[in-house]
Amino acid sequence: MHVRPPDLAARMSAVQPPQIFKLPIDEARRKAREILNQLPQGNFTPIVENWRQLPNGQIEFTMRHLRTAD
Repeated sequence: MHVRPPDLAARMSAVQPPQIFKLPIDEARRKAREILNQLPQGNFTPIVENWRQLPNGQIEFTMRHLRTAD
């Protein structure tokens, strides 16, 4: 399926901005598991991405909602 630029722009504008978390490692694991266990809401599925350890030992990751297949 070919997506036209106006269609893509409309899809992207409906997406929520990503949430960034910075937590100690055990809390980060719990929060990521909580996110991954969520059921899709509406047409969006939560995902965890960009997991990295910061110099202070905390974990930073991003949670986004991706549109599910129609």
